Amino acid sequence: MAALLVKRRWLSVSERRRLLTGLVFVSPWLVGFLIWTLYPLASSLYYSFTRYDLLRPPVFIGLRNYVDLFTSDPHFRVVIPNTLYYVGLGTPLAVATAFLLASLLNTPVIARPTFRAIFYFPSIVPATVIAMIWGYLLNPQYGAINAVLKALGLRAIPFLTSPALAKPTLIAIGMWGSGYYMVLFLATLQNVPRELYEAATVDGATALRRFWHITIPLCSPVILFTLVTGFIYGFQDFTLPWLLTGGGPSESTEFYALHLFRNAFRYLRMGKASAMAWILFIIVVGFTVVLFKSSSRFVYYADTNE
Repeated sequence: MAALLVKRRWLSVSERRRLLTGLVFVSPWLVGFLIWTLYPLASSLYYSFTRYDLLRPPVFIGLRNYVDLFTSDPHFRVVIPNTLYYVGLGTPLAVATAFLLASLLNTPVIARPTFRAIFYFPSIVPATVIAMIWGYLLNPQYGAINAVLKALGLRAIPFLTSPALAKPTLIAIGMWGSGYYMVLFLATLQNVPRELYEAATVDGATALRRFWHITIPLCSPVILFTLVTGFIYGFQDFTLPWLLTGGGPSESTEFYALHLFRNAFRYLRMGKASAMAWILFIIVVGFTVVLFKSSSRFVYYADTNE
């Protein structure tokens, strides 16, 4: 027992000076964290148990906001399936598109740097610009894509005005803008040992088998990372759906972030919006935990000691 006891030792003058100096240097971050992160989090948690409209003091109502969301809010019952469809289908497709593009652009093709820049460019364009461009291209009346279809004698396609096509169209735009993930996969593919491909080729493995048994397993940690971050960003996606569809048509693209925004800043239901924010936090944490728990089945971590 005596060996487990640690004697208390006072800090020396030089140690206290170094500690004080370090605290002074990190104090801007600490103050910013307390004011802009910790305080808003604590405030939103408190407001989620209140009725608060920014004009009058908050009134504590307990769990009523949470109960009302699941029992008496008809829009919430539409928002959850819309969001799960959009995130559950859009994120894996965007990740798969980025991975396939990275695999293609990792091969020796002509003008490879140019193609890499072209596919990466959408990820650095502001979301408002992307919304303006795609809104023009997909407009059923004067859009460039439908103009070409009409010139060929085909019907115009209501990409953003049809309840059945609005969500798939937004998912396709997300796949088009997956250049950031493509760059991550390109960097990962550069680190895959060439010797493994050479050995597999000598053993008679086809290109598809090399891709399935070497490329994908060695890139699986980055695939997991992109899936996790993609799900997190997808649940919070707001700009493109708001600018392109505004939640329509017929609430087919009324996603979680849009509904939260309406409650907070249009209807001034800050208590309800705060409750929605914490429900979203629980959903995101749940998805993340499920992904990490199931990652042992498909994620391969190379032994760095070999």
